[in-house]
Amino acid sequence: MEPIHLPPPFTLVRLRESGDAFAHACRIAPESGAGTLVYVGRFDLAEFAVVLEPAEPFRTARRAFYAGMVALTDALRAYAPPSKPITIGWPDAVRIDGGLVGGGRMGWPLAAIEEEPPPWLVFGAMIRTVAMTDEPGVHPLAAALEQEGFGEAGAAQITESFARHLMLAFDDWQAGGFDGVAREYLSRMPRERQTVQRIDDRGDLLTRRIGAGEIERGDLVQALATPSWLDPALGGPRL
Repeated sequence: MEPIHLPPPFTLVRLRESGDAFAHACRIAPESGAGTLVYVGRFDLAEFAVVLEPAEPFRTARRAFYAGMVALTDALRAYAPPSKPITIGWPDAVRIDGGLVGGGRMGWPLAAIEEEPPPWLVFGAMIRTVAMTDEPGVHPLAAALEQEGFGEAGAAQITESFARHLMLAFDDWQAGGFDGVAREYLSRMPRERQTVQRIDDRGDLLTRRIGAGEIERGDLVQALATPSWLDPALGGPRL
C-alpha cells in the first residue's frame, strides 16, 4: 500500500477498497476523536473523511463544511496544470474545467441541537482520479484528474494535500474569523452577473440580485441531505 504522510494532529485509519470512508468515520467519530482521517485506497478515487470536534454551537459549526471545500479545492490546485479552472457548485460539487470530478459531504449526529456544540462532525470527500472508460465523449459532463493533466497525483497525494490545507483553512478561521473562509469559498463558485452572494451565520447561502429587493436563501442543511454529485448506485461521483 502506498504510504500516506499526514501532519499532526491527524490520525490515519485505512480501509480496504470495498470500504466506505464517510460511513466508517461517522460510526467511529464518537470514540475516535478530532483529527481521525479515514482513507480508502481505491484505484479510481481519492476517498477520505475526517472527524471534527467543533467548540461552537451546531448552528454555526456546520460552516466547517465550507472550510473543508476550500481545503479540497486547494488540494487539487496544488497539482493542477496552470490556469486549469477548478470550481465549486454550491454547496458540494467540484468541477475541473466544467467536468464533475466529485465533491464533499458532511455528517453529524441525528440528535444534534442547534444551540449546542455537536459531539462531532465528519467532512468526507471523493475525487475521481481515473476514468474507468477510455472512450472519449461517452460521459461529457464528467472528468477525472488523469484526463485533466494532473500527472502522478493520485489518491494518496490528494489526501495528504487536503490534510495540510484543512489545517490552513481552520487556522485562517481562528485568526481572522469565518469571513476569510467564506470569501475563499465564494471566489470558487461560477460568477453570476448582477448578483451579490454571502454566507450567513447558519451557513446558508444568501443571493441578492441587483435591482431586486428579494433575497434567495439556499438552506445548507437541506442541501447537504443528499449530495448533488454522488451516484449511490456507482458508489462514486456521477457520470
